[in-house]
Amino acid sequence: MLLTVIVIVGTYLFQTVLLSAAAMVEVGVFDKDPNDPSLTPLTYLALNASIILIAPLAVLALRALTGARWSAVMALGRRFSMRRLFAYAGVFAILMIALNIVVNAVHPASADGFAVTGATVALLVIIVITTPLQSAAEEITFRGVLMTSYGSWARSAKLAMVIGVSLSSVLFATLHTSADPWMIVNYLGLGASTAIIAVISRGLEASIAYHAMNNVFAMAIGSLFASGGGIAQDRSAGAAGPYMLLFVLAEAVAIVIVWQVEKRRTARARGVNPEADAARSAA
Repeated sequence: MLLTVIVIVGTYLFQTVLLSAAAMVEVGVFDKDPNDPSLTPLTYLALNASIILIAPLAVLALRALTGARWSAVMALGRRFSMRRLFAYAGVFAILMIALNIVVNAVHPASADGFAVTGATVALLVIIVITTPLQSAAEEITFRGVLMTSYGSWARSAKLAMVIGVSLSSVLFATLHTSADPWMIVNYLGLGASTAIIAVISRGLEASIAYHAMNNVFAMAIGSLFASGGGIAQDRSAGAAGPYMLLFVLAEAVAIVIVWQVEKRRTARARGVNPEADAARSAA
């Protein structure tokens, strides 16, 4: 429970300090309306930085409390693989393109807000550079640290997985502070799916890749349709709708993709050829 308290306190502390500092600069220097809640370049950078800082805090706390090493957080029984991370990122980028095409067909967005200004370009640069790091930090914190910590409460492997996935996903959704039920479902789905992906792949590469592609596409699209200003962040009740279930469907597809990829990788490592076995069975 102490790890949970540290993550929650750290989350609100970092966000309060960095977002307040960014707001003071934007209002005082750039004449931003104090009542404007949109994420302009500086506030978006501050938000991502506050989330990125949670990962080392969580890992250091885990180390102090349990003695667990950094490598144990990133992967189980093997080394963390950048090659695997980038391979999954490419696959999930394609999935995100398909998802957003379908979402736009089901829930068309107004093109009136499309604009590219200096603020838009600055946002896109910050999104590309910092959002993958922000996504990685959340995966390290919620899946690498908290999920495994919660799972250690049970002796049974299956029960440990259920407890770890459930509690880490609920906390992940709660800290996103949305009042819209459809958004809450999506946050729960994202948390649970990346947790399951981490379990299947015995590491965080695939879960980081999916989370990063999901966030990069969402924020990039949001910046391009922000009328040249900051990205709107409306999480109030009624802000979303049933179309959010398409994101949950994409998360399920991602789980299947990882399951198939890791199944084939395991078979190859054991010297088994799934295609050849299937052909022999058919014959």
